[in-house]
Amino acid sequence: MAGVSETDFEAWDVNLHGHRVIYRAAGSGPPVVLVHGMVNSSRHWREVALRLAESHTVIAPDLIGHGDSATPRGDYSIGAHAAAIRDLLVSIGVGPATFVGHSLGGGVAMQFFWQFPERVERLALVSSGGLGPEVRWMLRGAALPGAATAIRLAASRRALAALEAGGDWLKSRGSRRAGYLRAVVRAMRPLEQAGGREAFLGTLRSVIDFHGQRVSAVDRLYLLGPVPSLIVWGERDRTIPIEHGRRAHELIPGSSFVSLPRAAHFPHLEDPEGLSAALLDFIATTRPHSLTEAEWAELIASRTVRRRHLRAA
Repeated sequence: MAGVSETDFEAWDVNLHGHRVIYRAAGSGPPVVLVHGMVNSSRHWREVALRLAESHTVIAPDLIGHGDSATPRGDYSIGAHAAAIRDLLVSIGVGPATFVGHSLGGGVAMQFFWQFPERVERLALVSSGGLGPEVRWMLRGAALPGAATAIRLAASRRALAALEAGGDWLKSRGSRRAGYLRAVVRAMRPLEQAGGREAFLGTLRSVIDFHGQRVSAVDRLYLLGPVPSLIVWGERDRTIPIEHGRRAHELIPGSSFVSLPRAAHFPHLEDPEGLSAALLDFIATTRPHSLTEAEWAELIASRTVRRRHLRAA
């Protein structure tokens, strides 16, 4: 990563609508926005961000209620997260960009596209949510009433200390899982506080219930046809099935699909080199395209069937 040091991925603080929002930025060039997943933060993008920053301006926000951003009582739907990202980008002067979303962040990135298509030049979905109902049982369980107590215990200082010790032991054994476990501990830290737990549950329950993912973008993936789209999935993913990615690839005209043999659900942590290479190749081999209002209307019309509604006498 010549030319970009680890200190370049520094945090910035913005006050939006009276709430603190943190984002990290690095590099210069065409903008790329990295949207993290649940119980993650902008910090987790570091290895990917520094690679992309050699040729791009990289922006990675902490979603409201996540990382070091504020945890207000309020709306934690994917639409609210998308609107907050739009306001952040406007406030720092970032226009149309390539968007990369991981897990929940993939759902947020797709929602951002539905709401603000003129601001999305390319879209990359990494082990994305919102593409089918199946999801790991732990997330379904966390959506149940009463789960707050279990989450409070799992994120307690004692439990996190035990996980941290486990990470140190794995590191001493030379295991690649050590970095992943340390990242989990870092991600869980905000859940020590009541506000962080409430924000996590609010976000989780907006997209998942006991039956699985209840928010789906499958019916409108055709809208991505004119926009360069990439789907990346870890071949060892047990949180969201890789079949979701393959099916989305079939439904998005002209999309590309890349699977990473070394990665599970967190390619940006488990195989940052492979993910970065896939993203850089995708950007280098596609032309940015932002949908105009006329193009959006044409796409909608192409799938709209209008019939006269006849009322019963």
